[in-house]
Amino acid sequence: MNINEYQNYHEIKAHTSAEFPYNTYLCSIPLDFPGVPLHWHDEMELVVIKKGQGYVSVDFDKHLVHSGDIIMICPGCLHAIEQDASYKMEYENIIFKPELLSSGANDLCMLQYMKPLLDGTLPVEHFLTPAHEVFESLSNCIRQIDLVCADQTTGWQLAVKSALFYFFFLLISERQKKTVSISHNPKSLEKMKTVLKYVEEHYTEKLTIDDMAKLTFYSKSHFMKFFKVHMGTGFTEYLNDYRLAMAARLLKSSDESILMIAEESGFDNLSYFNRIFKRKYGVSPGSYRKS
Repeated sequence: MNINEYQNYHEIKAHTSAEFPYNTYLCSIPLDFPGVPLHWHDEMELVVIKKGQGYVSVDFDKHLVHSGDIIMICPGCLHAIEQDASYKMEYENIIFKPELLSSGANDLCMLQYMKPLLDGTLPVEHFLTPAHEVFESLSNCIRQIDLVCADQTTGWQLAVKSALFYFFFLLISERQKKTVSISHNPKSLEKMKTVLKYVEEHYTEKLTIDDMAKLTFYSKSHFMKFFKVHMGTGFTEYLNDYRLAMAARLLKSSDESILMIAEESGFDNLSYFNRIFKRKYGVSPGSYRKS
């Protein structure tokens, strides 16, 4: 897997097949890639930590996760994975389309249980750890999925669906016993998605904080505070970082001049581009391309 798959915030890469919209694969940070930048997609995702530790954020809620933890990411949730200092982390991605668990338009299970869970009207915990009351049973569902996917004996798809149904039964039934707090503001999440999508589509153009404030219907000062609180960095720094990531991709994939790549990435000053590129990657753009 290539980190370039995760460069776009709204990821539209197909993860699953049309016949059985389910997939599972193993990843390692930093062996496969240094991290998974903030993005979202329309599939359901379960991240199962196999070894080590690292950071996972879901809708701006960031946790240090350890071996055994399960992170549930609903469709449309902003999420990212980061390395924790020098620690390594191996994890399994289980990705599937919600319709995998639907039997049609009038399916009671989908309408009464799964849809409210998927759209957030039935909130459940995103981070499932050994402290969770049904954690062992949830982990056993994952183990069953891993086993049948490894063997792929006839009918393995039935076993996968069965284990997923039981996984969500455990979550939903447990949810009825206690109150689950919602730590994020849906309006803030949608505004941030709007900003990130706009950056993705217009990073080659001149973008200012005034532009972003107008986009979000905030004052300039309120937007700067809003962005800093949710992203942990200023908008200008973030925009430069995104542009540098795009430039690094072009340096590896094209034969265009460094000047042209700088301009296509949104930088109109070559010396400034060279300076901040070296600050981020430790080498000049030319040396980065040669490496």
